[in-house]
Amino acid sequence: MEVMRRCGRKLSGIAALLKESIVNGMTTYELDMIAADIFKDCGLKPAFLNYGIPPFKGRICVSINDEIVHGLPSKKKKIKNGDIVSVDLGGVLEGFHSDMAFTVGIGRINSKAKNLIDTTRRALEAGISRMHAGNRLSDVSSSIQEVAEESGYSVVRDLVGHGIGKKLHEHPQVPNYGRKGSGPLLKPGMVFALEPMLNEGSHDIKTDNDSWTVRTLDGTLSCHFENTVAVTESGPEKITDLLGKFYE
Repeated sequence: MEVMRRCGRKLSGIAALLKESIVNGMTTYELDMIAADIFKDCGLKPAFLNYGIPPFKGRICVSINDEIVHGLPSKKKKIKNGDIVSVDLGGVLEGFHSDMAFTVGIGRINSKAKNLIDTTRRALEAGISRMHAGNRLSDVSSSIQEVAEESGYSVVRDLVGHGIGKKLHEHPQVPNYGRKGSGPLLKPGMVFALEPMLNEGSHDIKTDNDSWTVRTLDGTLSCHFENTVAVTESGPEKITDLLGKFYE
């Protein structure tokens, strides 16, 4: 746990620097190159680089507007004013992982995009608030779903949160929907990456030809926030966190 806490603090610092680095006109590849330098300076190994099949060729995932997650950095993909940009990043320290994500608005974004960002953040916090020993994992999932659907959004069902520790993705999976009172019993020492992905329209998704970038099937906006959170004797503990404003 102590190693994961140190890993999470480093990753949260990297996320804060990246949030301030995103500007109109830059490519997602340029943001990934900035991330490469920050990871190196912080002494943290990027967990995503060369992960999976085909190997992910980026340190971070950068997903824009209707892209939900796993946006592959590209020299051809530019960030512009009015976009909402989701950044997902993971780190490895002494064999243990942390994982987090955030979404920011670039320049002036419309009220619908602002509400989607605010609701996704509230959904994440609702899930975290249920991470008490003695609760069931589905209590976390159902709390996320409730916040999302009360505001008229859908939760992505084909992609989920997960356990995390010596591996980036560990069992059990943590869906962003479910029925209260079911699933594994939460116990101190468990650590999960909670990551609500909320869509403005349908929860249906599709994957681009790059085999990584996942986007909404209907082309509507999507938003993603994630934190690594531990169950402790005294309640939930955020291993990662990012504060501040996420739009102007």
